[in-house]
Amino acid sequence: MGIKTQFSIKDLEHLSGIKAHTIRIWEKRYNLLEPDRTDTNIRYYDLENLMKLLNVTYLYNHGYKISKIAGLQSKEINSIIQESGLHDSEEVYALSELKSAMLHFDPQLFQSTIRKLEKQYSFREIFFNVFLPLLNDIGLLWQTGTIDPSHERFISELIKQKIILHIDAKFSNPPSNHEKLFVLFLPLDEIHEIGLLYVNYELLSKGYKTIFLGNNIPTENLHHLLNHHDNIVFVSYLTVQPEQEKIPEFISDLYENTCKENSNEVWLFGSKLMNEPIEDYPKPFQVFKSLSEFIEFI
Repeated sequence: MGIKTQFSIKDLEHLSGIKAHTIRIWEKRYNLLEPDRTDTNIRYYDLENLMKLLNVTYLYNHGYKISKIAGLQSKEINSIIQESGLHDSEEVYALSELKSAMLHFDPQLFQSTIRKLEKQYSFREIFFNVFLPLLNDIGLLWQTGTIDPSHERFISELIKQKIILHIDAKFSNPPSNHEKLFVLFLPLDEIHEIGLLYVNYELLSKGYKTIFLGNNIPTENLHHLLNHHDNIVFVSYLTVQPEQEKIPEFISDLYENTCKENSNEVWLFGSKLMNEPIEDYPKPFQVFKSLSEFIEFI
């Protein structure tokens, strides 16, 4: 699949939050955007038009009248955003910048945006107030076909790198809490690591010792850990796998291989578990509905 450089008006609606009907009015009344047409006479917008609309939307949401903004060139709009002190919410501005970084495949813009945030906020605040909303928005944009999977992978990998850097920094201090050992893994065919990586970061922040096995781990392989350690908490994050009808089998196998005949525990996260009845889980299992709930628990 090629990189997306042409956007429909519905794409613009999904990315900007401005209804297609309103965009058409702005276009007709103020000549805000300049769409091109395909050979079959279907209107489309290039990346420059999209970025102009995103910046116009940012000013519009801060109380600027569309009649005033529409008469400005893109460079003038950018200057107003940079110079007017509108960054009353750095998180909102950062989200806009990170989406721009994604659309342009610009890792430098991603890094510079995060560096600014790091001067004011803790990594936990950045993760919850910027990364999670960004990933949620990107997921919706991908599902609607507004962006390509390459956009999602690009930004996800950059976020993973940031979490790994913060994890690495935690290893400079030896574990201070030896009550439990946490073993973190993802089940077969589950590739979404960001949630599990962040859980690892929080556990290390609390002084726990962790073993991060990563993705695509067969459940039956986990019993090898039992030969080396006691008091293990096995941690997993189910975002897209296992398939819903296979979750009971996964839970049963996990129980058999990790905690049936010992005092080990299993902690589970992920959207795949949201509709599973809590009472159906074995006693050593703990299911967290959110990362916030997990942080309060530990």
